[in-house]
Amino acid sequence: ILVRHFSTVIRTQLKYTKIWNDLANLLSDDGALSKELKEELRRILAQENGCLYCKAKGSPSNEYQDEKSLLCTGFVEVYLKTKENVPESTIQLLKNVMTNKEIIELITFTLFTTAQQHLGAILKLSSETN
Repeated sequence: ILVRHFSTVIRTQLKYTKIWNDLANLLSDDGALSKELKEELRRILAQENGCLYCKAKGSPSNEYQDEKSLLCTGFVEVYLKTKENVPESTIQLLKNVMTNKEIIELITFTLFTTAQQHLGAILKLSSETN
């Protein structure tokens, strides 16, 4: 079955819709990391996670050049290559500059966004959506 829009997918499981959307909104909003940086991270993830719908929302801008943003984008790139085998040296680099709250938010956002994008890829969501 070809599903063209994520909300169509999630609506089929109505009891999860509110919780899923609340978590997506919470993780994507300003927190320890800015929502703008998180959008950049989402775009980086989308290039590799196979969801055409997610990729259609835009390519990475590469405009976040401060130390913390570069560490975050670097973490996402390492994660995409290594998955759960992120080297301890990568985590140590984060710890040298970022707070525990920022690190946990980065990892949680990365994992949840990856799950969303993998679902979109599996269900072959496309940019041709209503």
